[in-house]
Amino acid sequence: MTTFYIRAAGCILVAALLVRLTAAGIWQARLPPGKAFVFPDSESYWYLARAIARGEPYQFGDADHRVFRTPGYPLLLAGLFRLAGEDPPVFWARALSAVLGSATVGGVMLLTRRLFDEQAALWAGVLAAIYPGAVAMSVLVLAEAPLSLMVLLQLICWSRACQESRPAAYRAYALLAGLCAAAASLMRPSWLLFSPAAALLALGIGGDRRRHLQIGALLLVALTAGMLPWWVRNDRVTGRFVPTTLEVGASLYDGWNPQATGASDMRFVAAFRTQLRQEDAGRLATGRDTFELRLDRRLRSAALEWAGAHPGRVGQLAGIKFLRMWNVWPNEPSLRGRLVRIVVLIGYLPLLACGLVGAWRFAGRGWPYVLCLLPSVYLTVVHMVFVGSLRYREPAMLCLIVLAAGLVSPWVAPGRASPRGDQSVAS
Repeated sequence: MTTFYIRAAGCILVAALLVRLTAAGIWQARLPPGKAFVFPDSESYWYLARAIARGEPYQFGDADHRVFRTPGYPLLLAGLFRLAGEDPPVFWARALSAVLGSATVGGVMLLTRRLFDEQAALWAGVLAAIYPGAVAMSVLVLAEAPLSLMVLLQLICWSRACQESRPAAYRAYALLAGLCAAAASLMRPSWLLFSPAAALLALGIGGDRRRHLQIGALLLVALTAGMLPWWVRNDRVTGRFVPTTLEVGASLYDGWNPQATGASDMRFVAAFRTQLRQEDAGRLATGRDTFELRLDRRLRSAALEWAGAHPGRVGQLAGIKFLRMWNVWPNEPSLRGRLVRIVVLIGYLPLLACGLVGAWRFAGRGWPYVLCLLPSVYLTVVHMVFVGSLRYREPAMLCLIVLAAGLVSPWVAPGRASPRGDQSVAS
């Protein structure tokens, strides 16, 4: 690692942090008086963080929301309550997101340097530092900032596991990758299935299947260990195994219902809750399952029943959600000002194009390069089922930046191998 690279990387990280803090200040100043958040999700994270800091039961509101959200992001926010007391400034949470977003820029550079070289890594850092989507997710009180960091760290550790020749080293990196996967899943539950799906794919396309099997097994063991406390807690609360939350049914119905548009609109939940309450009032016993668990099952069943009866509309909605997720400007009408559209379009479309070209050119070099493309595929499939939004593509875009930056590397000429390519299981 050269002195120039260290200094340049440091300047990029400082610039990334300043850009994000400035954006956070502008966003905070533009909010109407008395309004702390724009997104309902932010309010629930804030509420749960306060409950953790106070030592209160982990539930959102009443006891029927005890498995409402995974605890990853609320645990981070709870630290702000411990530092500042009962009511910390919301800007502190935005500053925390800015720090996490800047650390993610460092992760992008680290992974790019591992797969290509220092020149490509610096370009990747610059692109990640100013990419509008990454900046936006780094100033909002949402789980995307810590999720993106954990995703990058998982990919870095998984790549190192493939590139290490020493058994002790690649096993350690595989375990670290699994712990990062658990942390990412506790930030956003939709990430949970990425690791087993990717591990199976590695067995199919990797060269050394025995090595991939060992790495995948260790990764999944660490993932299980990281998720186990949450699983045990959920079992004690509900009496059932709940891998993520009891909002999966609501999320699925959000994507598959007669009024579905591809966007999120959870107003239907109130009607389902009222109906189930009325049914409970008309019978003496409701069984051992909690109200929250039964509501989740009812919503899930309703979604699957509707989808089975309307396969054509399900396919149409999948296309709509795909377009919403990969749109060239914001879907929200209030964010479609001319300047916003121009900034998002210019900052996003060239990166996407270069990232896809990079995926096409480098995927043949081995599993670490394929890994950089997989979040795009995985998250797209997930959100073609649930709902589509620009925010769900941002972790994937950061991974595509790695491949896009590789195009400027002097090692990309045909026939030349990357100095940091996969040394063990590339073929």
